[in-house]
Amino acid sequence: MFYSDKLLIGKSSSEGKPVYIYPSMANRHGLIAGATGTGKTITLKVMAESFSDMGVPVFLADIKGDLAGMGLAGMSGTTADGRIDKMGLKDLGFEFRSYPANYWDVYGEAGMPLRTTVTEMGPLLLSRILGLNPTQSDIMNIVFKIADDEGMLLIDTKDLRSMLQYVGEKRQEYSLAYGNIAPNSLAAIIRAVVALEADGGNRFIGEPAININDWIRCDDEGRGMMQILDCRKLVLNPKMYSTFLLWLMSELFETLPEVGDAEKPKLVFFFDEAHMLFESASDALLVKIEQVVKLIRSKGVGIYFITQSPADIPGGILSQLGNKVQHALRAYTPAEQKAVKAAAMSYRENKAFNTYEVLQELGTGEALVSVLDEDGVPTVVERTKILPPQSRMGTIDDETRRGFVSASELYEKYDEAIDRDSAYEFLERYRIEQQEAAELKAQQDAEEKQKAAEAKLAEKEKKAAEKRKNAATKSVVSSASGSIGREIGKSVGGLFGSFGKKVGGNIGASLGRGLAGTLFKK
Repeated sequence: MFYSDKLLIGKSSSEGKPVYIYPSMANRHGLIAGATGTGKTITLKVMAESFSDMGVPVFLADIKGDLAGMGLAGMSGTTADGRIDKMGLKDLGFEFRSYPANYWDVYGEAGMPLRTTVTEMGPLLLSRILGLNPTQSDIMNIVFKIADDEGMLLIDTKDLRSMLQYVGEKRQEYSLAYGNIAPNSLAAIIRAVVALEADGGNRFIGEPAININDWIRCDDEGRGMMQILDCRKLVLNPKMYSTFLLWLMSELFETLPEVGDAEKPKLVFFFDEAHMLFESASDALLVKIEQVVKLIRSKGVGIYFITQSPADIPGGILSQLGNKVQHALRAYTPAEQKAVKAAAMSYRENKAFNTYEVLQELGTGEALVSVLDEDGVPTVVERTKILPPQSRMGTIDDETRRGFVSASELYEKYDEAIDRDSAYEFLERYRIEQQEAAELKAQQDAEEKQKAAEAKLAEKEKKAAEKRKNAATKSVVSSASGSIGREIGKSVGGLFGSFGKKVGGNIGASLGRGLAGTLFKK
């Protein structure tokens, strides 16, 4: 709860001294850790409520569905009543109350659809969601570069598939300009995209994409709005869950302006099951995460990781977390004992108790707490009883959830998907134009071939006609020449009598036909 201009999260177990988080240090990030069943969710709810009361918007990843009760007031008649009395919280103004909340779900089933685009997700994070190897990730980078160079808008998964197919069709041309593009790798990426669509990925990759500025708002009472993302289905795919939340953090970092050291955060981001973010993360991704965590506080954003053990968080990131709430850790193996000792040594020693021993003795709802004081110095660790939440514990029924969703002022903006003209539509038109051009060329080629065949046939027929004509003329001339030659031969041969006349006629006919044949020879 927000009390005395600070975030009251509990009271020390020994003296009942209030334990606060200071608003000006709240964007120095934090950690909520502890074994299963030790009270991490209670701590998360109490801190989120306190930030909201302070006028700071909050994002919550709801893994089990039990954060949905934020929208309803808590109830008496539970175990919280005894804690409220023992801690004297009513004197501090504690009361059960509901909190302003928007409910989201990347699949659009348990909340408003939360979407992003292919371009906004980027090749690095998208490659992680798709489970690509380094070579395939490099090709994904090339595909994004080609799309950017050619002005093709990548919005949804069908845009990405169409772009991959287009690059495959022009692979040889693009390989010369962008480097080798292996067809097997392209085919593997396309299969991964199809698998993502089968898992429902096409429902959260599209438009309208979330505008982060819609989350930076308060209700009419000045309380920060809570953005609760239902992750019960999403978390079944750990890579998709962790990568999507990393994208949200990156979007905050890239979108929000610099604010420097503000009096209070602009937004606080709670990342539950944080170990999923770092498992099997590539070196490039770990560098990106560390960069975001280090620099995002200057944008006024505080990130709080929730996980079972501090060992789940890489050292470079763990060192950035200034406000730490450590619930009980169990140590049954040498490796677990080593992890508990490491966790205990990360706190400033409190001479009143042995941190290592207490860390294994803490009850449910108890934690070791160390925060940054107003000068940015870590406080001595305190054994602390955490406050009960003011909102409802547990989940809510579907009808109540639907009522919250439809009543949100953001519902009309994000409920319906939009499919505007982008790479898929452009490339479909391009392929239709190419097909029509190919068909037209084939038709023209066929017509030209037909014309050539017809011309060849006409020429052949013309030559045949001329040959027939020449043959007929030759026959007539030959006959006439023979007759003329025969008469001349008879006249000449007649000088030698009847026998000479006969011989002269035959010789004259033969000479006449021979002369005609020579004249018409081809």
